[in-house]
Amino acid sequence: MNFLANRIAIAIKNANSEATHSIEVMQYSLNIILNTCFIILATAVNGIVTGHFSESLIFLVSFSFLRLSSGGFHLKTATACNIVTIFLSTASPFLSFFFEQNFWFLSTICFLIIVVFAPNPDKNARIPIKIYPTLKLLSIVLVGSNFLIHSSVIGLAFLVQSLTVIKWKRRRIT
Repeated sequence: MNFLANRIAIAIKNANSEATHSIEVMQYSLNIILNTCFIILATAVNGIVTGHFSESLIFLVSFSFLRLSSGGFHLKTATACNIVTIFLSTASPFLSFFFEQNFWFLSTICFLIIVVFAPNPDKNARIPIKIYPTLKLLSIVLVGSNFLIHSSVIGLAFLVQSLTVIKWKRRRIT
């Protein structure tokens, strides 16, 4: 993806060097866009192949919306993120039966995790602290809405995402 993003950025810069950002800035942005498109496309194709297209995309959309509002830790590389996200989105319809059997318990755990730990934005995100309460409220509303929707696929997406907002590193008390 990085190579493709670089080539596109160079082509854009060559087409209009005055009105564009640096190649590095465009490459970074294009990387995000291309990786997102790749995840959506691969999840859709895998969903079609496995016969669970809608469930796979529901998982991906639910996971993504909660991720936007709650934050969470990142994997070390974009490739790792792509593989894990595609795997989870594709596997979710096959794992959702476990969530369905334990819906109320797991939904409550997920809700409590979000209440306690969200938001946990990436350290590189430039999100003003003053909107953290809004992000927390949005995260709580999203997770809470599944008590009404009662979807095991959405619940599984929310549970997986909620686990990423937990601050696992211990703080030193001095």
